[in-house]
Amino acid sequence: MALIVHKYGGTSMGSTERIRNVAKRVAKWARAGHQMVVVPSAMSGETNRLLGLAKELSPELASDDILRELDAIAATGEQVSVGLLSIALQAEGMQAVSYAGWQVPIATDSSFTKARIQSIDDSRVRADLAAGKVVVITGFQGIDAQGNVTTLGRGGSDTSAVAVAAAMKADECLIYTDVDGVYTTDPRIVPEARRLHTVSFEEMLEMASLGSKVLQIRSVEFAGKYRVPLRVLSSFTPWDINIDEEARSGTLITFEEDEKMEQAVVAGIAFNRDEAKVTVLGVPDKPGIAYQILGPVADANIDVDVIIQNVSHDGKTDFSFTVHRNDYARTLDVLKNTVLPHTGAAQVMGDAKICKVSIVGIGMRSHVGVASKMFRCLSEEGINIQMITTSEIKTSVVIDEKYMELAVRALHKAFDLEQETT
Repeated sequence: MALIVHKYGGTSMGSTERIRNVAKRVAKWARAGHQMVVVPSAMSGETNRLLGLAKELSPELASDDILRELDAIAATGEQVSVGLLSIALQAEGMQAVSYAGWQVPIATDSSFTKARIQSIDDSRVRADLAAGKVVVITGFQGIDAQGNVTTLGRGGSDTSAVAVAAAMKADECLIYTDVDGVYTTDPRIVPEARRLHTVSFEEMLEMASLGSKVLQIRSVEFAGKYRVPLRVLSSFTPWDINIDEEARSGTLITFEEDEKMEQAVVAGIAFNRDEAKVTVLGVPDKPGIAYQILGPVADANIDVDVIIQNVSHDGKTDFSFTVHRNDYARTLDVLKNTVLPHTGAAQVMGDAKICKVSIVGIGMRSHVGVASKMFRCLSEEGINIQMITTSEIKTSVVIDEKYMELAVRALHKAFDLEQETT
């Protein structure tokens, strides 16, 4: 008997009929003798609907007090899901019990709308499993030390599921979504994109951080830190297929680099259109200037991605970095109100119509010329590169947003990603 965690996304929970199918799938695994913990997302579109109501009442949603209330509001979507799924499981003849994050409890810090999990007390869940019950736990949320309901940020249900699996030392965590695995890139942009049977943890971590929407990056970080076996599958495959066949479908996130992986120089093309570029012009080129610029940005709880500092000219330089597009306006305000007066910089400029396109592959470690091939491909398509960042297994470029799909298609073809590796 294995302890298995299932996670179901919002699309999988999008209607009572789909919830009924989720219950049938979970019941199948339970009847096979497995202990089952299920972490569902809110029904598709529900979180957006709830936050939209809040925005109607207050267009300004940035203050700490309002962020606290947003978490209280958004958390209700998952609470509805766990209750409905538990009822559906009971209709299937299963003993089932639902818990909100605070009931487990899943302890987090107090960073409202983007909280981080600190600990999980699994004693209550283990007692229910020992009694033969299926346990259904809300994803996306927890409770801080002051008793406030917190949420983990969009996509946080993936993180919740992997964290629960890690805390309980589950045998495997299965992430059910609306796609049947991890692809070489988004099939909606490149129809020839190919499903990967396996992908290394390192590649998946990079792809998630670079914009792949299949798994939330913090869930991959948890999986890597605690060595949680992770598999991505489709919830739209027939619920009554053989368990062994189902477990072999989708994409397995592995922690071992096998010989077959090493033959693939590039595993996939990731992209992120939710980026904005900010440039501080005429910055004094002196020690500590990067901290003087980025320190106030970090204090505003804004994540910075790609960073570039130009070569100094006459003691001045330009400093550019990217942020999430949702943080763009706030970043400009921080720079204009805090950084400019104290650094002597000349001007702040921004561009919210950029995107980031990346190639990822562990084979890049042992192959030369991969980045130059990428740059040549983009050049041949007439695409100008604004910023470049690299690591051992990835190369990312920032380009004009209007060229994103063209760049992805061209790179996918240039690196022969539509071909099966042998």
